[in-house]
Amino acid sequence: MKKQRVLVLDFGGQYKQLIARNIRRWGVYSSIEPGDISIDRIREEQPIGIILTGGPNSVYSPQAPNCDPALFGLGIPILGICYGMQLMCHLLGGEVTPCDVSEYGQTVVEIDNSSPLFEGLARSETALMSHTDRVSRLPEGFEGIAETRDCEFAAIQNKERQLYGVQFHPEVELTPNGKKLLYNFLYKICGAEGDYSMKDFIEKQIKAVREQVGEEERVLLGLSGGVDSSVCAALLSRAIPNRLICIFVDHGLMRKNEGDEIEEVFSKQDVVFIRVNAQDRFLEKLKGVTDPEKKRKIIGAEFVKVFEEEAKKYGKIRFLAQGTIYPDVIESGVNSANIKSHHNVGGLPEDMDFKELVEPLRSLFKDEVRAVGRQLGLPDSMVDRQPFPGPGLAIRCIGEVTKERLDILREADAIFREEVEKSGEKVQQYFAVLTGIRSVGVMGDERTYDYTVALRAVNTTDFMTCEYAKLPHELLGRVSSRIANEVKGVNRVVYDITGKPPATIEWE
Repeated sequence: MKKQRVLVLDFGGQYKQLIARNIRRWGVYSSIEPGDISIDRIREEQPIGIILTGGPNSVYSPQAPNCDPALFGLGIPILGICYGMQLMCHLLGGEVTPCDVSEYGQTVVEIDNSSPLFEGLARSETALMSHTDRVSRLPEGFEGIAETRDCEFAAIQNKERQLYGVQFHPEVELTPNGKKLLYNFLYKICGAEGDYSMKDFIEKQIKAVREQVGEEERVLLGLSGGVDSSVCAALLSRAIPNRLICIFVDHGLMRKNEGDEIEEVFSKQDVVFIRVNAQDRFLEKLKGVTDPEKKRKIIGAEFVKVFEEEAKKYGKIRFLAQGTIYPDVIESGVNSANIKSHHNVGGLPEDMDFKELVEPLRSLFKDEVRAVGRQLGLPDSMVDRQPFPGPGLAIRCIGEVTKERLDILREADAIFREEVEKSGEKVQQYFAVLTGIRSVGVMGDERTYDYTVALRAVNTTDFMTCEYAKLPHELLGRVSSRIANEVKGVNRVVYDITGKPPATIEWE
């Protein structure tokens, strides 16, 4: 039986993934589609609701993203957010003009909580505003249901046609009760039943994989030990026990003990687990290389070579499995504007002899992948693994990558992670960087000239932006003392207090 779904139509807003993820957290399946999706396609999808995202353009600009005006006559409940609300008004005969006073940041919104959209909310709420245009005249049949000091129509509705709009962003943390608003749209207006769950997903994917692969064929997977590939492996081991060949290329660029932990977990699964110890091979290729982009290219190319060499030992295998997830698909432009390319999106590798891809996680967001991993029994240390770049520690080791420098970085990083975890501080990502800087120090009565380690800890909801984590000085002092005393070759520790932007999360 087909599950209920909500379509999120993308008009270039940076928060589209947050919208879709929040809908799923309320137990309703969502997918992100282009704003100019055809009416026929919408009818095929049979959504119970549609959400129009924000975007950076002005709706009255000739180049502005648009949608088919017939969208608003389908009888499907629609919620327009920021640009989405303005576009709805613009296409239905209202007027959108530049603001006299632009609104940015958290703003007090006075609401009419008799509207089904605001049921259960207070008369005054705080919300994130981010707009330079405003709706200055409503289309016929609409009424205002919220206002701010500088925005007369902060939210609107046409209850008869089930059309709603909000000028603010309910999907972000800076709108504290925004998730309740989304719940109201889903359950009070769209009639959602909450029929989407990870348990359902696992059962459905196991069946789908068995149908795709058949009863005898084998599947090959490049297992990195990251969340996505690990959960993919665990799901496939459940679907096709002992017919999944997992090749773990250990390039020697992982964190302390990670390779052994990956082997410990997957050598006990119903898979053929192969660990290729290629540390020396990668270090030889990286000798003398300091440019981060060259490091990336060398590591990526060598990884493919090692994987191909090992794969050939198993003869012809028809299926290649990948841990592709939904943000990879979105960001690669398959469903929306192209942001960046991903190695595992866009079809089969041209130079590899596979016939079909198996991508059981392709429709999931990262938090859903983690939930699936927990249900499949993977350990928390693997399911909650922090984001880790493909080139591994090579791009946290500024300058040339050598075994000696990697060992220093591994030890420093392990101390930092251990102390943060023991402290109970809430931090999304934290790691150490071995800088290319050596500085004068003193240990005992002797002068030293050793490396500087930088610590990086950030908080973020989407990893597109972040703030540095304001860790207690007592914790930072303890980490610094331990690293300087326990890690030979380090005499100075610094803490990176830069957000993104202007910096990135990684140093290289």
